[in-house]
Amino acid sequence: MAVARKMLTGMVLAAGMNVFGAAAQSLPALQEFYFDDDVAAVTPVVVPADSSDVVDQLMKQRERGRKALEATVQLASVAYAQGRPELGRELYADAEKNAPGTSVPGRMVRWNHGWDLFRQGDAEAALVQWHSAQQGLRGNASWVPQTYALALWTLGRKEEAVKWYAAAVRTEPQRWSTSDGYAQALPGWRDSERATLAEVQQAWAAQPPAWP
Repeated sequence: MAVARKMLTGMVLAAGMNVFGAAAQSLPALQEFYFDDDVAAVTPVVVPADSSDVVDQLMKQRERGRKALEATVQLASVAYAQGRPELGRELYADAEKNAPGTSVPGRMVRWNHGWDLFRQGDAEAALVQWHSAQQGLRGNASWVPQTYALALWTLGRKEEAVKWYAAAVRTEPQRWSTSDGYAQALPGWRDSERATLAEVQQAWAAQPPAWP
């Protein structure tokens, strides 16, 4: 197992690097509301993250388990968290090959990759992945407006960020009009991410954009 892990660690992503080096693609046109639940917007936990042998267990699941795709995504996230982005990208690329972008598993892969890229400081590449995850859903996923707002604000595209945040407020004003309920509404977000979104909320409150 250690040999297999060493081999994985040494792998370097050969394809798809242009996606991460390129400017983020144009985002879709804003819609008025984003009510749709998205079953793909979940973080898989095949092995508890605090397990002492989490990597070995995930390798076993990835190679012969019934949740190989989910294990690959979790292993990729572990690689990113451990400061091995090349390995993380390689694992995500492998997962994407086995999960079409229009399928629920494929959108789950891309949604999670977006978060790992964002947390590596690459908000632009994160938007590419999130856009890909969004495109595969027939509907307006409820995670989209606030997530796009977070990335756009981080990129300095503040006017766009406020417009996307306004869509979240239109959809669920009781949830997004203030930042008071962020901990409950965004349990998977880090404190720093919720703090950034609170800046967007403040900008929205100061001058709410009109619709359309």
